[in-house]
Amino acid sequence: MKKLILYYLILASSAYAADKPNVLFILSDDQSWTDYSFMGHSDIETPHLDKLASESVVFSRGYVPTALCRPSLMSMITGHYASTHGITGNDPSRKYWPDRTDEHHAKRLELIGYLENFETLPELLAEQGYLSHQSGKWWEGSYQHGGFTHGMTRGYVEVGGRGAGDAGWAIGREGLEPCKEFIDMAIEEEKPFYMWYAPLLPHTPHDPPERLLKKYQDKHPLHIAKYYAMCEFFDETCGELIAYFEEKGIRDNTLIVYISDNGWIQGVDSKSFAARSKQSPFEGGVRQPMLFSWPDKLKPQEREELVMSLDIFPTILAAAGARQPDKELPGLNLLPYMTGNQEIPREAIFGEAFSHEIADLSDPEKSLLYRWCIEGKWKLLLTYDGEDFRHPRSSHWPPLLHSRTEKRPQLFDLEKDPHELKNLAAEHPELVARMVEKIDAWYPVTRAKTIKVFE
Repeated sequence: MKKLILYYLILASSAYAADKPNVLFILSDDQSWTDYSFMGHSDIETPHLDKLASESVVFSRGYVPTALCRPSLMSMITGHYASTHGITGNDPSRKYWPDRTDEHHAKRLELIGYLENFETLPELLAEQGYLSHQSGKWWEGSYQHGGFTHGMTRGYVEVGGRGAGDAGWAIGREGLEPCKEFIDMAIEEEKPFYMWYAPLLPHTPHDPPERLLKKYQDKHPLHIAKYYAMCEFFDETCGELIAYFEEKGIRDNTLIVYISDNGWIQGVDSKSFAARSKQSPFEGGVRQPMLFSWPDKLKPQEREELVMSLDIFPTILAAAGARQPDKELPGLNLLPYMTGNQEIPREAIFGEAFSHEIADLSDPEKSLLYRWCIEGKWKLLLTYDGEDFRHPRSSHWPPLLHSRTEKRPQLFDLEKDPHELKNLAAEHPELVARMVEKIDAWYPVTRAKTIKVFE
């Protein structure tokens, strides 16, 4: 019934199109914050995203609160932390509910059902007459379950559906026709629209076009060359999609938002990622540049403030003139600070890391690995004893436990030590204690265990 009401709102609202911006949300999948030309990478070429950055408000110190695909995407569609929305990992733990059993099936359905506790971005935009399209990565059932009016993913439990995107995975890798057809349809119907473009790029399998692989293979080991080529392949698809907006004459009144779901540092000797990237709370996992481009409204500029992917949700709603959801959001509407060139009033940002598979769907703390805080140049990591179970299919992943050998608080000066190599916690006990208090005020834990601050 809820979805039917949204459809009727859309059908009755063609008059909205003239004064509402279209929104293109581009999501990279598994890419480090360093791996763009505009972020200073010496080898990877990303000319189309470089051009987008030159036309954007660029937040080079952007972050995702959780460096794992599914919880990160769920945070972007609901505007909430993983510890709030409950989807802290990619799957229910197959240690407790074996794969392909009725028990595991039931738990997967339970997890998908968590989305129903929140108003999603497409649902709120629908109230303003927006059509919406999902393509690429999407875990939470069908595209309709997320409130999208159109899309590609059938979703788990549907015939041919899969847990993380199924038919949606073709976007980008096999062309952009579904996106272009949706744009044409929305223009024909004179409706504003929201597009979720989250291709499985540069995500594995790293199978770039041969022309791009050859470009990098002469200078780098094979696995590195493949990953670099995938970054450029992804960039090409972004360029083609943005060019279509320009061709259709709608670019100036389109808000383009760009970020990646989590980091990735390519391993040299295997197809997997290196430690301290995906799933970790280190910079290689959580730091991500954020771009906002809206030619009609935003002047291109580079910003140094701390921002988070959680800010995207309220910012898009504000740009569309939509209401904010009933549940209070932790993110900020960045629009007034970007249009007025005002400093963002934020002292600190927070994040969390959980195991890849969820040990207890009703108790996130059983899978809690880290809580973290960044305040200015300082970053504090607190380590917890959550269970980091790995299914045999993911056994090639680097063990996250390597970084949990340091049980004490870890404090880093990101200005002098951006790769987090020197723990300064023992030298600044008062700073550590103050930042611990901030973390506890943000997300208090009661059962997860860690070594006391000064032990």
